Formats: sequence, C-alpha cells, structure tokens
Amino acid sequence: MTVQVPTTGLQLRSLVTKDGELQLSLARVAVEAPGADEVLLRVEGTPINPSDLGLLIGPADMNAARVSGKGEQTVVSAPVAPQFMRMMTARLDQSMAVGNEGAGVVVKAGASPAAQALLGKTVAMVGGSMYSQYRTAKAADVLQLHAGTSAAEGASCFVNPLTALGMVETMRRENHKALVHTAAASNLGQMLNRICLADGVGLVNIVRSGGQEKILRDAGAKIVLNSQAPGFMEALTRALAETGATIAFDAIGGGKLASQILSCMEAAANQTASGYSRYGSTTYKQVYIYGGLDTGPTELTRSFGMAWGVGGWLLTPFLMKTPPADVQRLRQRVANEIKTTFASHYTRTISLAEALQPDVINAYNKRATGEKFLINPNKDV
Repeated sequence: MTVQVPTTGLQLRSLVTKDGELQLSLARVAVEAPGADEVLLRVEGTPINPSDLGLLIGPADMNAARVSGKGEQTVVSAPVAPQFMRMMTARLDQSMAVGNEGAGVVVKAGASPAAQALLGKTVAMVGGSMYSQYRTAKAADVLQLHAGTSAAEGASCFVNPLTALGMVETMRRENHKALVHTAAASNLGQMLNRICLADGVGLVNIVRSGGQEKILRDAGAKIVLNSQAPGFMEALTRALAETGATIAFDAIGGGKLASQILSCMEAAANQTASGYSRYGSTTYKQVYIYGGLDTGPTELTRSFGMAWGVGGWLLTPFLMKTPPADVQRLRQRVANEIKTTFASHYTRTISLAEALQPDVINAYNKRATGEKFLINPNKDV
C-alpha cells in the first residue's frame, strides 16, 4: 500500500493564558514517521466526549467568546472566571492537543511484523492528541477493527464502551448484584443498558426528562425513572428493592441526586431488616461520581446509616488496576460488538475548521443527551 503522506498536518489546540483567557486554534505540526514498532494513522473519526470538553473548553464562558483570524489562523478566545483559574494552574500558557480517542486508516507502518500487519487496516486507539489529521502510535496500542467497520463506527470504541464495561466489572468485583446509572439516556448509558440486558444484570436507569425516558424504553430498558417526576423517591426505592442494586454510577455529580440514591438504597435495605438499629442497615451502599453535568457542590443529607461511600470513578485508573488479560478481553468484546452493543450515533460530523465556529461550539458544548458530535480531521481536505 502506497499513500502520499504530507509532511505536516493540522491539529486542534487549547490554551489557557495566565491572564485568564481560553484560546482555541489550529496548529500545523510535523507528521512523525513511525518507528519500527509504530504505525501512522490518517485520523478519520474522533468523538467529542465530555472528558474532551473538560480540556478543550473547561470552565471558559463561551457565551462571551470572540473570533479573530481566518482559515488556519482562526483563534477563538473566551474568558475564564477568576474563581476557576486555580484549577488551571498546571496548564497555564501551554498549548495542549485535545482528543482522547479515535479511529483511522494506517497509512505508514514501521518495520516490525506487528506494525506491517496493520498497514492499510482501519484501527482505533486511545491516547490523546486525536483532534489531529495524523497520529503516530505503537502497534500494540491500537485495536484493529473487523473488516467492514468504518472509522466513524470505531471512533468511540474506547472511552464509552470500556467505561460501561468497567462499571459492570466494578460492580462484580465489589460484590454488588445490580447497579444504578444516572444521565442514563446518553450514548454511554444506552451501551450500559445493552450490556446489562445481554448479561442479565439488574439496572436502574435514572433520567431527567420524558424524552430521555422514551429513548431507553424504546431500547428495551426494564427500569427507567425520571428524577423530575412526582413520587421519584418512592419509585426509586421500589426499583432498588426489586433489583437489589447497592452501587450507583453518577454522571451528574452536583446537587442532591447522589444523596437521594443512598437514602433510597437504605430504605430498600430496611424493608428486609430483622430489627431496628440507630446506626442504620449493615448493607454497604456505594455511589461513584464519574461526571460533572452539574458542577455545583455534591449535597449529602445523612439519612442512610453508616455503611456507605461516595467517591470518584474514572476509566484510566480502573484500567491501570485491571490485569492486562482482562483489559484485552474487554477490548475484544468491544471490537466484536462495535455495530451492536457498542454502536455510537452522532448528530453531526464536523471538520477541524468547523470545530472553531461559534455556533458549532455552542452546539457541542451543550452536552445534550443524544447529541454527540464527531470530528473528522480530514473532512474537506
């Protein structure tokens, strides 16, 4: 396979200055030749995940954004409020490449047999800097997609699929029998629902609107609860008693929902308690916060006894603690079921230049359920 590869390519960058300004821009960077055990991808699909937005935009006020320059010299600037600057300290005045995962075609390969075997193949990878036209990676770090799988289909095969699988694995390792998921109509939530249906795992889905309820019910979800509906707490307690769920993964983060889940878990546990204890039930209840759709404080009202925990959960630390053979098993399941269990659906595919247009930024920065954007860095070139 012979492909003409340019010496440079475009890359989307994010910078926060010491003066409190976010700057989004395109940089022209050298296309690195692959080493002996490396491959060079022509990136054709990379999703905009909430975790990407944390680096790309962070706490900047995009309502006050302004645009200067044209074409490759376009710069989008937006203010960052002083109260958020402390969390930005480690990245100030550094132009940072963005994009956790993506997929594309291997257009050059190093001399090793493993690298050469991937030449011309469509592969996916995770590792950062994916909002780039070209990306070099170790052959061992990419996942070869089955024939007939497009880059768009494989672009989201790491973060959301492995997060959903990781939640079920965590549930099992920590000796829980069923789980709760919030913001459950998201792409990730729909994957988790399909996993639990296939594996026979009890799942309580919590959403915030009637439209989100319909998405999951149409997908066959057995239990879907609207946190904004009257009688939510009573319905949640019944669902927890039915499933025995004592672990939750919360994408909301702020507000009262984590506390409500723990309180209902305690109420469900007390339905089968043999007697009263002023310390509450001995059933351990766990809420893991893995997202921040609500950036306000997490509010806990201590009405759930003493056997409970609230903590953070992220994919990368989970994978680091997981034996390599188990990680490979999870990755292979994703590749095998990329068109079914782990299928992603996108509202729109945009180019790198379009990713800097204010109206497009406002659209993907809404983080609306069911509205996922895909960047094709080689679109329109």
